[in-house]
Amino acid sequence: MKVTVVGAGAVGASCAEYIAIKDFASEVVILDIKEGYAEGKAMDLMQTASLMGFDTKITGSTNDYAKTADSHIAVITSGIPRKPGMTREELIGINAGIVKTVSSNLLQHSPNVIIIVVSNPMDTMTYLVHKTTGLPKNRIIGMGGALDSARFKYRLAEAMEAPISDIDGMVIGGHSDTGMVPLTSHATRNSIRVSEFLSEERLQQVAEDTKVGGATLTKLLGTSAWYAPGAAVSSMVQAIACDQKKMFPCSSLLEGEYGLNDICIGVPVILGKDGIEKIVDIPLSDAEKAKMQESAAGVTKTNGLLEL
Repeated sequence: MKVTVVGAGAVGASCAEYIAIKDFASEVVILDIKEGYAEGKAMDLMQTASLMGFDTKITGSTNDYAKTADSHIAVITSGIPRKPGMTREELIGINAGIVKTVSSNLLQHSPNVIIIVVSNPMDTMTYLVHKTTGLPKNRIIGMGGALDSARFKYRLAEAMEAPISDIDGMVIGGHSDTGMVPLTSHATRNSIRVSEFLSEERLQQVAEDTKVGGATLTKLLGTSAWYAPGAAVSSMVQAIACDQKKMFPCSSLLEGEYGLNDICIGVPVILGKDGIEKIVDIPLSDAEKAKMQESAAGVTKTNGLLEL
């Protein structure tokens, strides 16, 4: 099983590290346009192999897509990251051109590849890959919901002073500060609804803190986060590579599901060897349905900025 990560920055390197440590892939290729950068990251990571106990081979390449040939899964992290005060949507001009070129180059050498999009604005970049590659919808997946849900569970555990392993929760909708829809009505602690532990006011605060999770970290770090995004991607890659049939909220092309059409947005899906194997329809409250429609309108507006 060969996995390619395009972009050797903090997010890409974290993706490669977590995938390698889990030891399910035979090879991880890191590719970057900066001379020697991917090679250096790969060498540094390989020097941890004996210490961390993994046998995954990690190789680096400066913009040579031939090295990515026959990849089963490719992760696109390339593009400029957010700076404090920036929205994800402000990255669209530069990142659209990068993502379009990267996906085209990947497919030249790995025509059967499954693509996971991380670059922001993520839902719109996922939509761009759909429109420019013509791949079947199951083979193009946006990462956002898996990360947003991890941040939601972190905030819930924090609010309840509970171990995070007790918590289950999901975020659907757009991967943006205003578009996320944390499903507080479905969130549980060991199968008991979190509303039994937290007031409506506290739950609303958890939801709002989740929605600005990325912006909060960008303000603190001076750039986009990387540990949690890398971990989210590695979990998705593993679910596909190992045919785990795990459920993740991912940005998926909708064709009538959730009352939406011709849009990529976060909904729960089953991930297995073929990528998105099923979109899962879950009941939403009227308020959640309204928020989902509002989120979709925002994503559609951003999609309108693309030059297809």
